[in-house]
Amino acid sequence: MDSEDTYDSSEGNFGGFPRSLPENCVEYLLFVLNDEQEARSPLSELQDIRKAATNLCDTIAKDYIWQRDSFQLRLERDQDLIYLHGITDYGDSVEDEWLIVYLLRELTRSFPALWVRIFDSDGEFLLVEAADVLPKWLSPEIDGNRAWIHNGNLYILPLAASSGVKRPLSLDEAVKYIKSSPSALVYSTFIEAEAFYRLEKYPGQVTDSIHHSAVTIPRKLAYILHERPSTIAPAVEAFYLRDPAAMKPLTSLSDDVHFAPKDLVTVSIKFTKVLFAQLKSQRFSPPPMWSIVLENAEKQASDVEDAQIRLARLELGMKVACGFEMLATNADKKDNRLAREFAMLLEDVEEDGAQALPTNEDIESWEDVHRNDDESWLDINFEDFENELQGNSDHRKRSKGGFGDSSAQADLQKIVSRFEAFLNDEKAGIEGAEMEDMDVDDDISDVEEESDNEDKEVSFDEEQFSRMMREMMGLPVAQPTSSKNESEDTNHTVKGGATKGGDDEDEDIRQLAAQMEAELKEHGALKLDAEPEKVKGIEARNKANSKGKEKDDVVRRVDSEEESSDEEVDVDYNLAKNLLESFKSQAGMAGPAGNILGMMGLQLPRDEDEEEGEEDD
Repeated sequence: MDSEDTYDSSEGNFGGFPRSLPENCVEYLLFVLNDEQEARSPLSELQDIRKAATNLCDTIAKDYIWQRDSFQLRLERDQDLIYLHGITDYGDSVEDEWLIVYLLRELTRSFPALWVRIFDSDGEFLLVEAADVLPKWLSPEIDGNRAWIHNGNLYILPLAASSGVKRPLSLDEAVKYIKSSPSALVYSTFIEAEAFYRLEKYPGQVTDSIHHSAVTIPRKLAYILHERPSTIAPAVEAFYLRDPAAMKPLTSLSDDVHFAPKDLVTVSIKFTKVLFAQLKSQRFSPPPMWSIVLENAEKQASDVEDAQIRLARLELGMKVACGFEMLATNADKKDNRLAREFAMLLEDVEEDGAQALPTNEDIESWEDVHRNDDESWLDINFEDFENELQGNSDHRKRSKGGFGDSSAQADLQKIVSRFEAFLNDEKAGIEGAEMEDMDVDDDISDVEEESDNEDKEVSFDEEQFSRMMREMMGLPVAQPTSSKNESEDTNHTVKGGATKGGDDEDEDIRQLAAQMEAELKEHGALKLDAEPEKVKGIEARNKANSKGKEKDDVVRRVDSEEESSDEEVDVDYNLAKNLLESFKSQAGMAGPAGNILGMMGLQLPRDEDEEEGEEDD
């Protein structure tokens, strides 16, 4: 969210509600800020930057397929500010967002006076990436307009930019502070390394994110995709979302469709990995017109392997054709530029007729027409996944590919290391995570100030509380040593007059604990010992069967021995029993019990004995 227009409570002025971005959108602002603006108009320099940005995008992302919107800049004026502005909807492809960050960062290296601010619907996502190394004062509540990219580096506007007050900056305030005090900005190599961590794989990631796959589609569609490869993005989205109104042409028995399964050819289509995964993972029942084609292809196959290849290419081609068919229903009315380009191209092709379509010889001359990339990156090897979580690099070296690609492995290890650092934070006490630097509401702070004196008078004896809870739960209580009792008596004496009041409070707490214990016992909540219950059941059955007094004596003796035994063993038994039941309820999936046991280095086998026993019965 851009906090450019917010309510300033200190001055009592209302500047309008804060403007928020739509979901999955990234916004970027480019400013020319230097002391030499007098010599050259910032407008002309911004025009040069816009041209350079277009050329840079065409060079680095020439063959890239944007999920929804592409990188784009337009000139804007806001009061006294003149800047380049752009918004990109990246949909489900986060790689689009980071590609834009990379392009803007490279652009700032070429223009020394260029300052860039970028944020998305989650806020200052660059600072989110560097959250572990940010200064304590920089919280999400006040980080608006404080992160800027300049000369390829990341700068943060200090607290002095808001006159030492913890509040977000307006865009105008940020620009003025950069102009007046550029040397006062905060720069840290640690923050920059964390914030730009994902940029290390660029520009190679642009090529690595592309996937080619051979599909069988109508000749007309093959021609359109050859002319406009990027139109695959809106088509996959149309198939992925599947508007019921757009599905009507496919469900009808009529052949009056744009891409009927006739005159089929096999060509290679270029996807991004996100688009291919969206298309491949969807379960889709073939429309009536495609069902016959799939059945005939299976009959015409020479062997099982040939049938699998034919059906796989036909099924994927069917999804592509159906996606374009859905897109064609209202492509001319969409605000997506690629969808409108597809609508115009489809209209031209249908006007020209079949004679305008390429022949088989023409198709064979296309570049990479038979390219079919490996799809193994879609598969998850859970053994490799577990080894990545545990940081087992030796196992990864022995395996051929490991879990995912190198970037996925690095991201996964970073996530795990951060989570482990959070869990192992020794600074956190009983209050949990530190929140002292987070902004709080005024009314909450007022209540806390009023209750400060009361809090100082309240003390909490952890040992005494633990002892009372163990008594209430029927657990053995560790007896305090005499020296400790003596020191406690001394402390009570020194307090002078507080002992009597403390004893009264202790007596009240004991009475309350006794009432709670009686209530819990009444409902059976404190029956932790499972074995005595079994013995009582045996005793009841023996009495019902009248087996004699000797057996009753034996049962009573066993019962007394169980009751006099160390009850902590029973607690451990119930703990183990509950852990195993929790692990079993996971049904082989991830869960709390499996995660806890895994962190302790324990791996339990699957519970197959009971299932096998049930099958035998």
